[in-house]
Amino acid sequence: MSINKIRFLGMLALFSVCGCSNDLFLTHNGNMPSNERIAKVKVGDSKNQVISQLGSPSSVVSLDQNTWIYMSSDIKRMAFMAPKEVNRDVLTIEFDTKGKVENIKRLTKKDGVEVAVSEEKTDALGHQPGFFEKFFGGIGNYAPFPGIKDQM
Repeated sequence: MSINKIRFLGMLALFSVCGCSNDLFLTHNGNMPSNERIAKVKVGDSKNQVISQLGSPSSVVSLDQNTWIYMSSDIKRMAFMAPKEVNRDVLTIEFDTKGKVENIKRLTKKDGVEVAVSEEKTDALGHQPGFFEKFFGGIGNYAPFPGIKDQM
């Protein structure tokens, strides 16, 4: 084998090893308070007391304004691989109707459950518009100033 082929193979091996990135990025998301601050929150505390101890929640349940959620997670990313959640910490605080702490619950990634996404399709009930209605059904319905059409 000639010296040029050996050099070429050596450079090829070097580039293939260097081309593979092993950069590891660990990202922390969320605002989980420290364990010491969480321990200060007791059943019977008001919402203002909880905010002064823990700060604002990450999320408030939209259908039940009396459930606050504090959460954080650590995500590991490596080169072109899919991100992977390494750690998750969730704190839920439930308030009664008077705005006092009723329940405090702490969950981790181990408490989570994988949910399988279904590929099946659900048909929508109701009217199924045809071709012409889909493409020409909006003609004449344009109202640049809503409400004026109702006043005429």
